[in-house]
Amino acid sequence: MAATPLMNEFPELAHLTREDLEDILNDPAYFQSIFHSLPQVKELYQAQAELGMANEAIARTNLSLQDRLYELRTETKEAFDNAKSLESRWKDLEREQREVYQRFNPQFLLLRLRHATTAQDDASEALASSFVQSSPSPSSGNDASDVDEFIREFRELRKVYHKRVMWGDRWSSGQVSWEDG
Repeated sequence: MAATPLMNEFPELAHLTREDLEDILNDPAYFQSIFHSLPQVKELYQAQAELGMANEAIARTNLSLQDRLYELRTETKEAFDNAKSLESRWKDLEREQREVYQRFNPQFLLLRLRHATTAQDDASEALASSFVQSSPSPSSGNDASDVDEFIREFRELRKVYHKRVMWGDRWSSGQVSWEDG
């Protein structure tokens, strides 16, 4: 029998006659029995069976790990939610810290110094006005102890006022520096 592409591809069929080959094509059961007896098909079925068993082993392993995976997923979600909560709290604390530190900001302190200087000036002027208004006439005069008391209080108020003015002037001229840390 001459070599055909079929015989080259499937040398196991070379021993069959033409009638046998026609019977294979016409009888599905005969085709199946010849087909399943071929070594390539047997190897294919063997590889398929091995892959199926390996796949089942992997599936069993995955199922055995499933509960732990769910536990880890829950723990991860809880840790993530906790981190988000802490991040939110962190932002609140930073805002509170900025508000607290604002009181120690150099510009804010200078503003407070200027307000305190103005208040000190107003206090000393109010003391002087009340002293002047309390004495009805220059001839009647004030008691010497009242004058001494007024001078002592007025000098103290003006001393504080002038110190604050001096510090404000130095600050404005850049002679006061703040060290952070």
